[in-house]
Amino acid sequence: MAAKNLWSREELILAFNLYLKIEFGKTHARNPEIIKLANLIERTPASIVMRLGNFASIDPFHQLRGVVGLKNGMNQVQPIWDEFFHNQEELIFLSEKILAERENSTIESKYQNLLFDLKDLKGESVTREVKTRVNQSVFRQMVLANYTNKCAITGIDIPELLLASHIIPWSKNEEHRLNPENGICLSALYDKAFDKGIIGIDKNHTVLLSSSLKKKKDTTFFKNHFAPIENLKITEAVKYLPKLEFLEFHLDTIFDK
Repeated sequence: MAAKNLWSREELILAFNLYLKIEFGKTHARNPEIIKLANLIERTPASIVMRLGNFASIDPFHQLRGVVGLKNGMNQVQPIWDEFFHNQEELIFLSEKILAERENSTIESKYQNLLFDLKDLKGESVTREVKTRVNQSVFRQMVLANYTNKCAITGIDIPELLLASHIIPWSKNEEHRLNPENGICLSALYDKAFDKGIIGIDKNHTVLLSSSLKKKKDTTFFKNHFAPIENLKITEAVKYLPKLEFLEFHLDTIFDK
């Protein structure tokens, strides 16, 4: 029985997976997501909460706030944390594979709505595409949780209308593809506008409008959808703020001044 108290690497990876995706402030034993993971790995919800507390104790976000967290058990979770920040794409994908297996499923089955059009791809091409789409899905979950599942500009809280907007595009920087500091939760219109440089967000987290957009200032759509957001401060993320250097990259290389 004593051996059960030792957490396996797989169990720690699953706890970290949940830590990344769970809304800040909701790490309590009554949370259905915590109860679900507890059932999957045959542990108590309280033990999951403790492990999440261990991850919180080594999270720079909490350290900057002066929050101590649960230090007992730090040594067990530190290697998982380090592995994530040195090899985010591999560990996120591995965590989702383990989770699917524990759910008696597969990645392909669990994410079939994202992967249905890959049947004609073969070999490494399909492997790479599956990993990319699964990781993008996890990134979306992380970013939405970081903004309490609301658009940072409008406050819209309809999940089907929300996207995790990369500040530095996925194709431009492999290292920060899955870094939650590289994401902002935006509804579809503003996600596309941000992606195309039609709007920008400055170091004070206020919305800027491009010169090309301002040429449309007499149109009804500008008055309805863009005039109200100029110089608006976006909702503050509850945990990982947009990184200043990422915002500067977007303003310098993507935003249409």
